[in-house]
Amino acid sequence: MSAPSLKRQNLHIPSHIVLGIWSFIVIFPLWIMIINSFKDRLSIYQNPFGLPKEWNIANYGMVLSDGDFLVYFRNSFVVVVLSLIIVLIVGSMAGYALANWRGKLSRGLYFFCIAGMMLPIKIASIRLLELVKAMGLLNTIWALIPIYTAMGVPIAIFILTEFIREVPYELTEAAIIDGAGRFGVFARIITPLLRPALASVAIYNLVPFWNDLWFPLIFISDDRAKTVLLGVTRLFGQYQTDWSKVLAVLTLSAIPVIALYLVASKQFIKGLTAGAVKG
Repeated sequence: MSAPSLKRQNLHIPSHIVLGIWSFIVIFPLWIMIINSFKDRLSIYQNPFGLPKEWNIANYGMVLSDGDFLVYFRNSFVVVVLSLIIVLIVGSMAGYALANWRGKLSRGLYFFCIAGMMLPIKIASIRLLELVKAMGLLNTIWALIPIYTAMGVPIAIFILTEFIREVPYELTEAAIIDGAGRFGVFARIITPLLRPALASVAIYNLVPFWNDLWFPLIFISDDRAKTVLLGVTRLFGQYQTDWSKVLAVLTLSAIPVIALYLVASKQFIKGLTAGAVKG
């Protein structure tokens, strides 16, 4: 091996060490959660970091046999999927409009939209509760969708507007010459090129939507409309907590997140390696 190639390899060692440490920090809590979900409550306290002596799948059986938790999973899935779809549609169309609308008013509107990234929506919880009650959405999963949409649209506009601005104008010009209208250009030219950026937006918003406990706790008290994390609070008692069931529920709730993340990350990685759009 030549000296230059050996030197290049040595330069990558610090980055590999940092990535290894970061991977351990991320994976270790997941590992603890999964292995402890197969233990009984006493074994968790006796040996929280080791493998279970006997793999106990009864925790998962009890969770799956409880119909309420299946309802909680369904509620979370419906809310997250619909919220992501709305965020991607609104964000992509707004980004397309702002990217092609040049002027001081468009820049002001753009900065007004992305200002939502700087202001935590939780500070308006009382006012949002009043609005949800006025719309008759209290104690329903539909109360969460407009809230999550408002949370996700600013970052979607920020990412998608900048991405669309990098699309070569010759592509849209050629489509217009061929007779395509603005919506036709957006649907046939822009949208296919937006897949990596859409994946980035979906990944960025997926975890906050799924793991949110604040707004379900405020808006929902009906058991049939609770989300997964809100339903988990049922397992926390005043004097003791059934951690084996709690960890089993959390492990099952992580599966849709990981699955959706893997599906979206393929497009995300593809966009990075392909260099996105080149003029």
